[in-house]
Amino acid sequence: MSALLERNLPPFEAAAMRIPDLTEVMAAERLAYPVPWTHGNFVDSLAAGYPAEVLRGPRAELLGYWVAMPGADEMHLLNITVVRAWQGRGLAVVMLDRLLADCRRLGLTQLWLEVRLGNERAREVYRRYGFAEVGRRRAYYPVQDGPREDAILMSLMVEAS
Repeated sequence: MSALLERNLPPFEAAAMRIPDLTEVMAAERLAYPVPWTHGNFVDSLAAGYPAEVLRGPRAELLGYWVAMPGADEMHLLNITVVRAWQGRGLAVVMLDRLLADCRRLGLTQLWLEVRLGNERAREVYRRYGFAEVGRRRAYYPVQDGPREDAILMSLMVEAS
């Protein structure tokens, strides 16, 4: 049974992320992370043509978003965020499904991501999705006060559809 049926998600629409979306995206980003992406990070990603989407709910409210960077035969997930009020309902899986479909459409064979060592909830979502923990990046993530946090490097082989 799909995550949509299991979680009984509300209707939603996915659309390419655009500059006008960034006001809401930045508000969600600041609530989600101690050291959020900057407005410039998002603008640069969109200007580079990186795949990026927003999910919107029945009243056009922002539910989540993701940004990825394609490379030679692979895709690197740079940012995936579910708005706090909508967490735990399967939206991360919906966004991963959409990203995986993009990978297949582009003929890419591997999907990569980094996740904070201490973000066990996200790591478990990725493991259940099929990602394998393949490495560790020391002092990868900045923190507000204190030493930088390690990242766990995860990978998923993309099967042709």
